This record gives sequence, structure tokens and C-alpha cells, in this order.
Amino acid sequence: MNKIYLKLLVLGLVAVFQSCELDELPNQNAPTLDSFAEGATAADVEALAVGLEAITRNDLEYHYQTVSYLAREYHDLTGTDPRYTGEILKGPLDNNGFLTTRAYAAWYRVVKSANVLINAVDNSSAGFTDAEKNSYYGFAKTVKAYALLMSASRQYTNGIRIDVADPDNLGPFVGYDEALVQIRNLFNEANNHLLNSPDNFEFPSTFARNTDSFIEFNRALTARVALYQGDMSSVLTLLDDSFLDLDGDLMSGVAHIFGLAGNDLPNNQFNTLGDDGPKFMVHNTWVADAEANDSRVNDKSLMLSQAATFDNLSATHQFALYKSNTDSVYLIRNEELILMYAEANIGTNNPEAINAINIVRNAAGLPDYSGGTLDDELIEEVLHQRRYSLFGEGHRWIDLRRLDRLNSTYVPLDRAGDNIIDAFPTPFSELGV
Repeated sequence: MNKIYLKLLVLGLVAVFQSCELDELPNQNAPTLDSFAEGATAADVEALAVGLEAITRNDLEYHYQTVSYLAREYHDLTGTDPRYTGEILKGPLDNNGFLTTRAYAAWYRVVKSANVLINAVDNSSAGFTDAEKNSYYGFAKTVKAYALLMSASRQYTNGIRIDVADPDNLGPFVGYDEALVQIRNLFNEANNHLLNSPDNFEFPSTFARNTDSFIEFNRALTARVALYQGDMSSVLTLLDDSFLDLDGDLMSGVAHIFGLAGNDLPNNQFNTLGDDGPKFMVHNTWVADAEANDSRVNDKSLMLSQAATFDNLSATHQFALYKSNTDSVYLIRNEELILMYAEANIGTNNPEAINAINIVRNAAGLPDYSGGTLDDELIEEVLHQRRYSLFGEGHRWIDLRRLDRLNSTYVPLDRAGDNIIDAFPTPFSELGV
């Protein structure tokens, strides 16, 4: 991996996003954007693909932390910035502040970098076969669709731009429902490319061992879109073509890889564990609402010797999902797929839904589910399991919103003036563009 990122640095392929404009890529010994558009070599294209995967890790913490704070999964009680316990929990969110703009910019850097890769393949002088081109197209469009999905999940009804290929002629903002339709179409388009690709990519990727495993990754992400759309029959069909394994390792999946050597990046969601110093702290209700003996509580949180307090917020358990600053961050993994499978079966095959629920419960040291079997009761159970299984992985806020539960019953309001926020505002730099 270090060789990959060193190569990335030498070629200077980190894109800079400003108001949906992709500035010229840094040019040390590397081609410019114009030369990528006309006559990119095979080495150029390979480096762009490696760079696209690498850039998906940039500023990840601004996405995962902010959506976790909004859902009251955990708090930033470090005291490093008052906006972490003020603006993000009270609103309104500043459309020109970093809580809004950093993640937005990060996801569109990915989108624009994918567009650069696609354009480079289109105009390459490398003599790629159609199959080789398809492998790059399928890879780039899958990653692009993923970035758009992450952005749409944040912006919700405020909408996102899908088409940003031409900075001088940006596409319009589209609403959430339309964005999901177009993102799903893009995933499907990518899948068609992948189905007509060689067995292995021409470039190194940590996301997949080969084309077939990347197709499974693509289908898993597409199933997530279908879940958000409420299209449960398609969820089941897509999961059949994904890496879903009801008997498999719950942690099997696709992840961002981090490191400390050379030009690699650390996992900035990690916070030093223990009593020494300020902390990311789990909301007390997450601990209190857990079933007795749920191993996920001890696996993902650490009880401190004394409660941490800041800005009239107090918590007893530290956020401990990541044990070091080189731990991987999953884009999607088998445990999520099993819970998607459970949810998609509710209403048509409740016994199978319960079977899937029990897989997750048993893995957490819990007995089989013994609650009600009505559809609404099973939805509540799946939601509860997602709360603990996918804790801190960016799902809770979206789950509550899509299931019409983004209210004070599910989102505790700890102080006078705290509010529930359902979407990030459109960044100021995008207004009127």
C-alpha cells in the first residue's frame, strides 16, 4: 500500500475541490488535466485509478462524525471547537462552516476525480481493449456513485448535483428521490461495464481481489440504494449477487485502509483510549438501551473511571469503535448485508427475517429473538440491531430518517435549545452557481 501512495504522490494526482470546480492537478513530474484528456499513457491511467481509491479516504472523519453527532450516537466532548456541541446539536447548521463544507467537498473531490479517470480512459493513447476500458469505467463509476450516495444521504431534501463533469456548465440540483434513481442507474451502468471486463483489474486495488469481487461490492452498494428507496424485492435480488453470506464473518467486506508510514493517512476517527485527556464519548442512552450481555457494548465503548463532562453534556463511556489510528473503516460489510436481508424479508417472509436477525443477535452473545412477529415489531428489532451492529458507521441518522423515526423518541434532546436536524444545508459556495 505504501508503494501505491508513494506513486500517487510522485504523480501528483490529488484533486482540489472548490465550488464544484476541479483545479489543475499538481504537476511535479506528472501530466496536467489537459494531457490526461488527450493521450494519457497506461501508467497515467493506472495512477489515476489508484489515486481515485486513495482520495476516498480524505476527510472521512467529517462525514462519519457529523452524522453520528446528529443521531446522538456519540459526542465530541474534547472541547476543541464549540460547534461540535453547539451548532451540530442545536442548529441551524452554517452553510459556510466546516461542519457543512468539509464532507461535501470531500465527496465531490471523489466524483470529480472519477470523471478525470473516465475522461483519461476515453482519450488514452495506451491502446486499451474495450474490455480493459470497461474495467476502468466500472471501477470509476462505482466509486463515483458511492460518493454521490454519501453526499445525497447528507444533503437529503436540499439535493445534490449529479452532473459536475463540466465546471463551466454544472448540472442542476436534484431532489433526494431523483438523486437515488440516478445513483442507482450509475451503479447499474458500472455493473454492466464490470460484467464485460477482464477477470482482474490492470491496477492495484484494496477494494477488491478481482473483478468478480468488485461486482459483488457494486451489487451490495446498489442494494443499499434500493433499501433507501423502499424497494425490498430489489434489495433481495441485489443481495443475491453481492457478497452476502449468512454463515460468514460479519466483518467481511470492503474497507478503507490506513497507515502511518510514508505518504499514507491515519484513521482520524480514532481518539486515544483511556482516562487521560478529553474524549469522544458515547451517548448514555446507547449504553442504557442495550440488552444485558450484548457484547457490542464492550467491543465498541470503554467505560471510564469518571464521567466526561463538557458544555452541559456528560457521558460515562468512551467511543472505542477504533482501537488505533490505523484501523480500517468499512464502506460496507457482511453484517450490514445480513440486516438488510432481514429488513427486506419483513412483510413477505417474517420467519426468514427472524432467522437473519438471530444470526446477528447470536454473534453479539444474545439469545434468539423472542419478541413480537408483526411487521412493525420486526422493523423495530432490525432498527435496534442496526443501532448496535453499525454503531458509529454512519447509518443511524439515515435509518431513523428513512423509517420516519427522526424524532425525540429516538433522538434524545439533552439540553434546552437542542434540536433535531434532518439535512445539511447547501454550501454557500454552491448557491447561485
